[in-house]
Amino acid sequence: MVKRLFDIAASLMGILAFGLPMLLIAAAIRLESRGPAIFRQRRAGRRGRPFVMLKFRTMRADTDPYAPSPRSRRDARLTRLGRLLRETSLDELPQLFNVLLGQMSLVGPRPLYERQADLWDDRQRRRLDVRPGITGYAQACGRGSLSIEDKIELDLYYVEHRRFRLDLKILWRTAANALAGRGEIYERRCSSRQECQTDSR
Repeated sequence: MVKRLFDIAASLMGILAFGLPMLLIAAAIRLESRGPAIFRQRRAGRRGRPFVMLKFRTMRADTDPYAPSPRSRRDARLTRLGRLLRETSLDELPQLFNVLLGQMSLVGPRPLYERQADLWDDRQRRRLDVRPGITGYAQACGRGSLSIEDKIELDLYYVEHRRFRLDLKILWRTAANALAGRGEIYERRCSSRQECQTDSR
């Protein structure tokens, strides 16, 4: 209950504080490229229930929404503004509305595609025991430099040891990394057995 009350209060304050910047970002996206400012995509939520996750659009409108994520800032699918939004994590701001609605939390495992959850074993599916988050333990501890397996293990550690104090630690580390420009934004390792193909276009 404390976590949910904190999510409600923090998301409301975030929406009020970033309301005008979000409107300006949305307008800039529409001016730079055709298509909607907000990207909507169905993801797996708590207990696997689907919900529509919101983000600012960072790629061209004709991009396949289920194609692999960009591996490099030189990915031709990214718009110039989209590149900046990704690298500053400002593209995640609309998810404050997902938090307010109870579909997400400020802290939790990042929401993934439903088809990804279908590949997990029973232990890995414990990742769905909590609401997905805007940021999580994996994002605070390495983000794109981690393999899929590493991220799942960190997410499971969070699920098994979740405390409000751990949430505050993750939020602090996420903010510190963002301000210092630390953390690999673009994924480099698809899994522990395979390096991601870096788009060099």
